[in-house]
Amino acid sequence: MAVHRSYNAATLGYHTGVLAKEGLVALGATNSVPAIAPVGGNKPVIGTNPISFAVPGRPGEIAFLIDQSASAIAWTAVKRAAEENRPIPVGWALDANGNDTTDARKGLEGSMAPAGGAKGFGIGLMVEVLCAALAGGVLGPDMGSFVEDDGKPIGNGQFFVAFEPGMFSGDVFAKRIEALCASIGAQEGTRLPNARRTANKARLEAEGLPIERSLYERLQAYRR
Repeated sequence: MAVHRSYNAATLGYHTGVLAKEGLVALGATNSVPAIAPVGGNKPVIGTNPISFAVPGRPGEIAFLIDQSASAIAWTAVKRAAEENRPIPVGWALDANGNDTTDARKGLEGSMAPAGGAKGFGIGLMVEVLCAALAGGVLGPDMGSFVEDDGKPIGNGQFFVAFEPGMFSGDVFAKRIEALCASIGAQEGTRLPNARRTANKARLEAEGLPIERSLYERLQAYRR
């Protein structure tokens, strides 16, 4: 499924997860406003361009789910650090000259550091091709802003592919996935992708989600 004239997909893994719960192997991608410069450059040309891959487990369950951006860290983490006047670790972002910085504000003025250097930028390029060129969405540099009212539409693209395992491998798929997950889970200190998020979700559903009073009041204000 290719989507254009779109908007923020929010948690991309939610969408691939829905497909995985239906027994499908799912791949999803969406492009976004420029945030990552080419390796060696200093002008952002692609977004953090997340990509997600979800694998079905037992009926109605997800074996594991990968949801990651092309950047070393989420853009929102840098923005939050800037709002709280906190420094950021080296390797999170680059300043306007393309140099490492621990100043979150300079990072927002510059670009996000790609995950794994050229490899992360390469993944971001793949997403840009799928979502802008193939799906017909807008290229990152031509998008409107997600956070400012600049009068321009976002118009980004989304791209999803779902595979029916049985059509390729019969009953082998489930056995292979179970063995793969077991080989990871058997090692102390390891976890499958998305395991912590799933555990936290279950815990918060039981305990409730505490938030700051100021945030609660801000959310309440939107109801008026």
